[in-house]
Amino acid sequence: ARPAEQPYHPPQAYAAPAAPGAPRGAGDAGAQRKARTGARTTPRTRKARLRVAKADPWSVMKVSFLLSIALGVCTIVAASVLWMVMDAMGVFSTVGGTISEATGSNESNGFDLQSFLSLPRVLIFTSVIAVIDVVLATALATLGAFIYNLSAGFVGGVELTLAEDE
Repeated sequence: ARPAEQPYHPPQAYAAPAAPGAPRGAGDAGAQRKARTGARTTPRTRKARLRVAKADPWSVMKVSFLLSIALGVCTIVAASVLWMVMDAMGVFSTVGGTISEATGSNESNGFDLQSFLSLPRVLIFTSVIAVIDVVLATALATLGAFIYNLSAGFVGGVELTLAEDE
C-alpha cells in the first residue's frame, strides 16, 4: 500500500518568526540569514585594463601647439619679471660699472652693459626663443605621435589600468 500523498511545501528562505519575547536568532540558526547592516566599510573600485593603441597625430599637434604657446608666454613673463627684479636690485648698474671699468680706457668708456641688456632687447630675444620653442615642440610632439603609432603596431601599445571609485 502506498502512503498517503501530502501536499508539497516549498523550502522557506527565512525561518518562521520566533515567539514574541524570544531572543533574536532563537529559531533555526542554520536556515536564518543575517540582515545586512548597511554600506561596506571600504568603497568598491572597478578596474579596467585598457590599451592605448593609437595616438591621433592631428590632436597631438593641436594640444602640443597650445601647451607650447602657454610655455612661451610663461617664459616671456618670467624673463620680464626677472629683469625688473634685477634692475630694482641694482645688479645691472653694479655689474655694468665693473665691466665698463675693466674694458674702458682713457679715450672710451668701455662696454655698456645697461644699454646692451635693456628690457626691450631682452624681451625681443626671449620672444624669438619662445617662437622657436613653439615650432620645435609642436613638430617634435607630432613626430613622436607618428613614431608611437608605428611602434604600437608592433608591440600593441601602452597598457593602462584605470580605476573608478563608486
